Amino acid sequence: MFYRFAVTLARIYLFFVFRIKAVGNENEIKSGGIIYAANHRSCYDPVVIAATSKRQIAFMGKKELFKFKPFGYILKSLGAFPVNRGKGDIGAVKTGLSILKQDKVMMLFPEGKRIDKDEIVPAKPGVAMFATHAKVPVLPIKICGEYKFMHKITVIYGKPIYLDEYYDQKLSSEKLTELSQEILDKIYSLEESE
Repeated sequence: MFYRFAVTLARIYLFFVFRIKAVGNENEIKSGGIIYAANHRSCYDPVVIAATSKRQIAFMGKKELFKFKPFGYILKSLGAFPVNRGKGDIGAVKTGLSILKQDKVMMLFPEGKRIDKDEIVPAKPGVAMFATHAKVPVLPIKICGEYKFMHKITVIYGKPIYLDEYYDQKLSSEKLTELSQEILDKIYSLEESE
């Protein structure tokens, strides 16, 4: 209930601040666990995806975001959970897998952090690791445009990617990174016509 209320407020705010356009929403799977994987350039990205998606989304946030307790409480109420980046946070991994196994949506950013406009950062293994362990597809999403007043922001939803051939295999970190990089490459290759 609180999530829907917050998303409605976000949509109203975004309508007045940016020109948001969603493309390819028909590629969203209506039910079942799935990972939404997107490029990440702004703190607005999770909000914009939540506002354009038909499903409720849970997402990881760096633990520093949860330090201010009132803000942390709001984030948790919206389905966010903290992750200690770069430390192999087993608790966050278990939480993420639990969310996916409950047939919910979890959003991840393959690069693992916000990326400057012209910066090129390789994918982390996380997206493929979660997808193969939880046995769920990945929906690639590309956010295009500048977050400036009344600028156009386009959210492109690609076709789901299935890694089912790897579900019962024990994959190395290198292989998981390779698969995550393929997903990241797909994200950046998305065009509005898809």
